Amino acid sequence: MSSTSDTQNQTSGSPFPPGQPSLQNAPSTSPRWLHLYSDFITKNSHQVSQIESALRSLTYIIPGRFRDAEIASESIHSGVQLLSLYHDTLLSKAHTLSKLPLSSSVASIPTPHNRYTRFWTQKSSLYRRVAYVLQIVNYVELLCEMAAKRRGERTRWRVVILLEAIKAFCRLLLLRITKSRPLVTPALPEREPIPDEAPEDADEAELRQMMEQQDGGSGQQQQQQQQQPQPEQNTNGEWTMPRTRMSLPSLPDAGDISGYLLSRVLTADDIKPATKLVNQLQGTAHMAEVLHILAPLVYAVALARSRGGRKKSWTPWVLGLAVELAARQLRDRGLRTTPLERDEWGRRGWAMGWWAMRGAFYENVTKGVVEGVRKRVPSLVGGILEDYEYLWENYYFSTSA
Repeated sequence: MSSTSDTQNQTSGSPFPPGQPSLQNAPSTSPRWLHLYSDFITKNSHQVSQIESALRSLTYIIPGRFRDAEIASESIHSGVQLLSLYHDTLLSKAHTLSKLPLSSSVASIPTPHNRYTRFWTQKSSLYRRVAYVLQIVNYVELLCEMAAKRRGERTRWRVVILLEAIKAFCRLLLLRITKSRPLVTPALPEREPIPDEAPEDADEAELRQMMEQQDGGSGQQQQQQQQQPQPEQNTNGEWTMPRTRMSLPSLPDAGDISGYLLSRVLTADDIKPATKLVNQLQGTAHMAEVLHILAPLVYAVALARSRGGRKKSWTPWVLGLAVELAARQLRDRGLRTTPLERDEWGRRGWAMGWWAMRGAFYENVTKGVVEGVRKRVPSLVGGILEDYEYLWENYYFSTSA
């Protein structure tokens, strides 16, 4: 018997003794660990967000502290951003699967931006993939430029143009997928808190206990309530249930009942279809959006051809700014009718301020102002400003909007 089994083991080439599972038949633990990690993230979303913010804050003070500190800082920052993007995906799935009661104090109505982007990510798989590619490139572009610069300026500018071309191509694809609707930033839904689920009857029981405590009751009820954990009132007036940690809103003031009711009323944008949150572009407005998308690529190509990226030349800066201003002038202001569009146009307007930190304008104007401010501020703030001044002067994507 033993010789026969040994012969079978030798023939099959399996290192396992008879009756033991082989590696092919052994269950994989990877999905289980991924499930445990996903469950941990969804149950501790607030703590995870705090850890991510702390790591991002750490990257702000690393530059200039040691050799190659800028590439180490950017590596940490890019890694945290990519991990946050994965966490956003997990939380988005959990938020979709969660069933919230209408009486929950957590805002169950998503923002117009999240409604619009979630609609397109669920409707079009191509939109979702292109949006993820665009977001990933935005997170790693500066790190790629730092790595490429070690191989020379020529390689660096090739990488810069390639990344800008990828971003422009992705944005043009998104413009076509959304049927000529203006792009929103970011193209993916932003993170939303995941409330804890609790049975409705348990919430009602705790609410009834809280109301009985406020109104007063029999001595036996009071004694039972004293033995149980009592609700806690937050600084904003909301009550937190001790077991489920669900929040209940405070009662309104007698003189502000109308304002309280208006804050609970659905607006037109809350019930409007997601496709109506952003208007379709036509004519010169469509051309303006295309110019806005191509402006960074035009500026990068002109800067690379200007004697190997020499920043003191005004031609690339004037050309890039001219394309951006032309896009703003061609845009039909009559389309600025929805809050989501107004927020996007406002964000783009503030982003125009980065042109003061680029190219010839920075070298001839802003740089002197920054050096003057650095000499007048305390040494700690001046040191941090000096470290970032090195990034502004040597890397293209450090001032990219």
